[in-house]
Amino acid sequence: MLDLIHAYENYLTKVKQASNNTVSSYIRDIRQFLEWLRQEEELEVLNASQQNIGDYLTYLQKQGKSGATVSRALASLKNFYSYLVSTGFLESSPVAENIHVDRGEKKLPQILTGKEVELLLAQPSCVDPKGYRDKAMLEVMYATGIRVTELIDLNVEDVNLELGVLKCGSAKKSRVIPLYPAALRALSVYIKEVRLLLVADPQESALFVNVGGARMSRQGFWKILKFYQAKAGIEKEITPHTLRHSFAVHLLENGADLGSLQELMGHSDISSTQMYTHLINQKLKSVYDKCHPKA
Repeated sequence: MLDLIHAYENYLTKVKQASNNTVSSYIRDIRQFLEWLRQEEELEVLNASQQNIGDYLTYLQKQGKSGATVSRALASLKNFYSYLVSTGFLESSPVAENIHVDRGEKKLPQILTGKEVELLLAQPSCVDPKGYRDKAMLEVMYATGIRVTELIDLNVEDVNLELGVLKCGSAKKSRVIPLYPAALRALSVYIKEVRLLLVADPQESALFVNVGGARMSRQGFWKILKFYQAKAGIEKEITPHTLRHSFAVHLLENGADLGSLQELMGHSDISSTQMYTHLINQKLKSVYDKCHPKA
């Protein structure tokens, strides 16, 4: 079984070119299912039935897992068993095509107002290399709406200062995103005057590095963001994705069309982009209820 999981992990990484987060989530879900299957049913993964799959999903629900978590576990198992069928280990998948999980009401993401964004971006003090780096990172995040994983995966060669754009994404699917003037200036100063003061190895390809000179981590950026949130006195719960969501909503509010936003965000499905229209509708209703004399 360990060999099967390892082979599937390689398939996700090398063939599907899935992100590290996606791979780790899938493998974690599969390992948890295997453990339950052995302990509760005394079966191995190749012997699982549709009934076992249904019982496992019920077990997760009884454990208090959210609809989103159970739905992701189902997706993980469905993809894993499809792989086992395609590679000849099984003739058919025990995961029924018509099985589904109610994800429950989807909570709309938190976003920042324009003033809150300006306040956050103003916090890094450009008096030392770290301040210049932090300023550039925050400006790039809001200017492009890229995911935090895409931010830390950026290399110097992904930035074209002359054209004012950066390239992000995987080798399989990448996109080019423009930078507004303030973000371009912050990034230009960082690359030309500051970055080499931070890197441990002159051959380092990473665009953004930590105080040790190596590539910035997700956790490292999260701590930086939380530091400036506290410094700005913003009470909303901010995560790296908050800047991505704010980028999307602010573009729509200022006239961007969904197709263009989908391309900028790197969404494969337009339905993911349409979520942001709900945020705008919610905001408009709030303004209406607050300001209309008859509301």
